[in-house]
Amino acid sequence: MLPYTLTSGTLGYALVFGAIGFGFGVALELAGFGDTRKLAAQFYFKDLTVLKVMFTGIIVAAVLVAGATAFGLLDMSRVWVNPTYLWPGIVGGLVMGVGFILGGFCPGTAVVGASTLKIDGMLFLGGVLAGAGLFGETVGHFETFFMSSSMGRFTLPELFGLPVGATVMLVVAMALAMFWGAELLERRFGQGRPWKEIALAPRSFAKLAAAGLLMALALVVAVRGQPTPEEKFALLGADARRPVEERGIFVHPGEVVALRNDLNVQVVVLDLRDEHDFNLFHLGGARRIAPEALFRPETLKPLLEQPASTVTFLVSNGEATALAAWKGLEAMGAPNLYVIEGGMNGWLEKYAVPACVAEPAASAPAASSDAPRFRFAYATGASLPAAWPELPHSRAFRSPCEDPVSGGAPDHEGTTWPAYAFAKKVKLQSKAAVKGGCG
Repeated sequence: MLPYTLTSGTLGYALVFGAIGFGFGVALELAGFGDTRKLAAQFYFKDLTVLKVMFTGIIVAAVLVAGATAFGLLDMSRVWVNPTYLWPGIVGGLVMGVGFILGGFCPGTAVVGASTLKIDGMLFLGGVLAGAGLFGETVGHFETFFMSSSMGRFTLPELFGLPVGATVMLVVAMALAMFWGAELLERRFGQGRPWKEIALAPRSFAKLAAAGLLMALALVVAVRGQPTPEEKFALLGADARRPVEERGIFVHPGEVVALRNDLNVQVVVLDLRDEHDFNLFHLGGARRIAPEALFRPETLKPLLEQPASTVTFLVSNGEATALAAWKGLEAMGAPNLYVIEGGMNGWLEKYAVPACVAEPAASAPAASSDAPRFRFAYATGASLPAAWPELPHSRAFRSPCEDPVSGGAPDHEGTTWPAYAFAKKVKLQSKAAVKGGCG
């Protein structure tokens, strides 16, 4: 991706976002959004400039953002999308809509009006600030509803189950249809002309050309498609490859065990092996998932929205499959993601199972291979102490080398593991949200 990194608090950060804010305000003023009469006229279908300007901004931004992502200029996973709280959002939209009708402004246009020294804009802005303060002081009384129906980062492609490009084309087509209908309404209610005298066909060549160009660009985005996780990782550049080259993402099994003992950290283990190998032996609490299923919405979405205190480990027999999955998930923006060093082969070398259960394969595969290095006599799942080395003892651990008929021990009373020395590599990080306001 292009190096558009801006650090908060720097002069460059202030200049860039100051210029964007100033330009946005100028655009709103030029569109007449500092005049309450023009803003209120949309609710009477007399002047629908607000709808046309705002939706023009939406569809142009949608085409440019999707296009930049499609051509590798932007990493959309690193763009903050406000989480969706469905019912509180609907109620908040209705409250804001009523305020818009009664006051003639929304918060953004009130700032525009106040900056041009309009008294009504100043009064409305004062009301906005007072209302925000009142909300902050009282939200604790209805916090349950305010935080209800959370859908996380939810977008239109997820809602419709369509590719990003197809969704952008539909949004552009919808907006163009709305523009056409808005101009008909303006002629009927704004100009007072009877329906029979209103021509249905658009008459402005410039508008038709602009609409055609926008739809053509949306079509290019749809045909181009979005980059695959592998392609996205290749576009991330040297900064993304450095942790792999320096093996900073490969975590020693001893550190994994230490983190599983840490009550302040939630450890998630995703086992990428097939069902046969998983059933032979897997870590306690591990979840088996096929590598190709990692990028399905039902799997990827929870990974992207995990709490900052959660660390996810990927594991395969060796490191190759887990590393490939790590690259894809890293490109998609999954946080706090690591690979277990040496894979399950390396784990079993450090936390061995009894010799009667498994023994090293006669011909050991290459270190880079994802083939298993141990031959199991039978499936053990997570029933052996090696699957839970952080637990000193548990009655769930059987004695696999004893014959239960002849009176073998009914449970495992503890296994002493070596104290491995390792360099700590896990550093929990959280995404910073850079949020915007309404127009």
